[in-house]
Amino acid sequence: MPTLKSNGIRLAYETAGDPKDVPILLIMGLGMQLIAWPDDFVEGLVEQGFYVIRFDNRDCGLSTKFDHAGTPNLWLTYLKSLLRWPIKTAYTLDDMAEDARGVLRALGVAKAHVVGTSMGGMIAQIMAAKYPDRILSLTAIMSSSGRRGLPGPTREARAVMMRRPRNSRDMEAIIEHTANIYKVIGSPAYPTPEKQLRDNIARAIRRNVSGAGIARQMVAVAAAGDLTARLEAIRVPSLVIHGAADPLIPVACGIDVARHISGARLEIIEGMGHDLPDQLIERLLALIDAHAHGKMEADPTPRLFEKQ
Repeated sequence: MPTLKSNGIRLAYETAGDPKDVPILLIMGLGMQLIAWPDDFVEGLVEQGFYVIRFDNRDCGLSTKFDHAGTPNLWLTYLKSLLRWPIKTAYTLDDMAEDARGVLRALGVAKAHVVGTSMGGMIAQIMAAKYPDRILSLTAIMSSSGRRGLPGPTREARAVMMRRPRNSRDMEAIIEHTANIYKVIGSPAYPTPEKQLRDNIARAIRRNVSGAGIARQMVAVAAAGDLTARLEAIRVPSLVIHGAADPLIPVACGIDVARHISGARLEIIEGMGHDLPDQLIERLLALIDAHAHGKMEADPTPRLFEKQ
């Protein structure tokens, strides 16, 4: 796996398609490696004429780890967030946005469409606000503005995210733990078959696993706070996609993102949770294709896509 230097660290990356085609940068979410982007999704973007760039965020996958910063206390971080106390972080989402910009710079890409999911959507939002000259369009999937007062995860989703595997050294225990997370936060109308789910998890574990890295990323998200002022500064064409059944980042969060970006288009998908199920790849590709090629009219009014 090739790596590049960005923002003083090493980031693992992968590209697909013709470098002469229009670049599109994919930014994954919390603790998710670049291989979490479904192969059919990446191949579909290539078929649409994009040069696809994806990478492992810092503290994840094969990119630089920040183990010297230790493992944060997530419950203490959650309490500080509720009380609006300062949160000490190993790095910030702004640092991660700078990482992403550095990926483009290292690959000689002047401008790119940017697609981010979950935490990656927040990173993409920061990029669009800070570096509009590098962004052709923004697509934020199942993301949030972080504004205080928005609904948080369901009780079940919060609990499963805070649990640890029975044995962090046993692969089967980690697979079971992670599968339980996906079953809680995934799309109820588009479930991933059990074997496929476990195979995907095993593949990710064999490539790399860093529980402490995930915790440090969670703290960075908590410390980011309210991004609405930045969203209001975004002037690049923006598309917000959110699942109506998302238990981790409720749909109200996606609606709020679209509401604060001038001219944003909002697409709500019925039955979609906090994942990228195979059954919705075609729909997501169609939305991104239309958006990136200027075939969408700006419209913050939710457009509901229902299961056929």
